[in-house]
Amino acid sequence: MSSPSHVAETPITDRNELVATLASGEKPQAQWRIGTEHEKFGFRLDDLRPPTFDGDRGIEALLNGLTRFGWAPVQEDGRTIALLRDNASVTLEPAGQLELSGAAVETIHQTCVETGTHLNEVAQVAGELQLGFLGMGFQPKWTRDEMPWMPKGRYKIMREYMPKVGTLGLDMMTRTCTVQVNLDYATEADMVKKFRVSLALQPIATALFADSPFTEGKPNGYQSYRSHIWTDTDNDRTGMLDFVFEDGFGYERYVDYLLDVPMYFSYRDGKYHDASGQSFRDFMVGKLPVLPGQLPTLRDWSDHMTTAFPEVRLKKYLEMRGADAGPWSRLCALPAFWVGLLYDDAALDAAWDLVRDFSLVERNVLRDGVPKHGLKLPFRNGTVLDLSREALKIAVAGLKRRAARNADGQDESKFLEVLQEIVDSGLTPADRKLALFHGEWNGNIDPVFKDFAY
Repeated sequence: MSSPSHVAETPITDRNELVATLASGEKPQAQWRIGTEHEKFGFRLDDLRPPTFDGDRGIEALLNGLTRFGWAPVQEDGRTIALLRDNASVTLEPAGQLELSGAAVETIHQTCVETGTHLNEVAQVAGELQLGFLGMGFQPKWTRDEMPWMPKGRYKIMREYMPKVGTLGLDMMTRTCTVQVNLDYATEADMVKKFRVSLALQPIATALFADSPFTEGKPNGYQSYRSHIWTDTDNDRTGMLDFVFEDGFGYERYVDYLLDVPMYFSYRDGKYHDASGQSFRDFMVGKLPVLPGQLPTLRDWSDHMTTAFPEVRLKKYLEMRGADAGPWSRLCALPAFWVGLLYDDAALDAAWDLVRDFSLVERNVLRDGVPKHGLKLPFRNGTVLDLSREALKIAVAGLKRRAARNADGQDESKFLEVLQEIVDSGLTPADRKLALFHGEWNGNIDPVFKDFAY
C-alpha cells in the first residue's frame, strides 16, 4: 500500500484529465522499465512475535537504522514511517510488513541485485535488533488480534471501513505479503493487450507462487490463502475486471471503473480526511461530504488509483498483483515471468493465443479455484499445471529473445529456473512447506521462521 503521492496539487476539472493521466504512461519500447515490489513479515527472534512500531526493537528503530545506508527518512506526525533512496522506497504495510518498492530499471539482473542489496541491508540492521524477516503470502502463526498496527493515517481509515464491506479485509491488511512487478506499455492498444493477457494468466502466477498454506499454526486447506482473502475483502475494488475483455475497452473505461470505486480518503495539508465510502464523482463537482465545495487534485486522483485492488491494476503502468511473497529467488522470478511474457512481441502474441478463447466463466473459475487447489485445479482437458507449463515456456523464450545479459553472459531466463523446478515437480512452495509440517516439523509451525527466514 502506498504513502501519499507526490503528484502536483493541480485541480481536476474534467474527466478527460483523468484519461490523459493514464495515456501519459505510454513509452516507446526502448524506455520500458521494470519495477519490482515485495513485502515481508518481521518477527522477533526470541518469541517469533511481530515487532511493534515503537520500542528499541520496533519497526521505527529498524527504519532509522537503515538510514546508515543512505536512505532518507519520511515522517508523519513526527514519526519515521518510510524511507527514500535513488527512486526507490521502503514503506510499511498496516501491521509493519516491510515493503521495498524498487526503482524502475532496465533488466531483471538489475532488479534482482537491488532486491538482494535491500535484503542484505535489512538483515544487518535486523540482526542488531534481534529481528528476522520471512517471505510468505500469509502470516503462518499469529492471529489477527495479535498483529500490531502502524501509526499511519490512511490505515486508521481503512481499518474502520474494511469490516463494513467484507469479512477478510483486516486480514488482508495485517496478515498478507505479496510480490508484484510494474511494467510499461507503448500505446493504448498495447496496454489493452497486455492487460488482457496478464489478467487471464494472473491465476497461473498465483499457482506457481502459492505459499500461504497455514493460518494460526495449522494448515488452512489452501495453497494461497492470501489470494483467497481478496475474494471477501471489498468487492467494489477487487477481482478479475471482466470489462477489460469487452470490445472498446481502453483508458476511458478504466477511468469510469475507478470513478465508481468508493473513496477511502483525501490527503490535505498533512492530514488524512476520512472519505470512506464516498464518491470521487461527487468530489469532481465539489460535493464530497467531507470536503464540501473543494475539488480534487491530481494528487487526490493518484492516491485514489492506489485504493483499487484488482488482480491487475492500471496506473501509468500495469501492476501484476497475483503472487504470494517468497524467498529472494522467487522475488526475482516474478518480474522475469511477466517480462518474458509481455516485453517480447512474439511472446505476447503467443500468450494471447494461449488465453484469447478463455470464456468469462473459465477466467473466473481459474481465479476462484487456484487459491485452494493451485496447480492441481482441473482446467479443460488438463490442469493448471499444464497451463503453467505452456506459459513458462513462452516466458523463457521471450527472455532469451530479449537477450539482456549480465557480466557473465547469462540472459534473464536463468531467473525462471526456480519456476521450472516447480513445474517439473508439480509441487508448489505451499506443497513443500506442508510436507515439512507433516514430516520433520512434527506439526509445529515455528521452524518456518528459522528454515525460511531471509
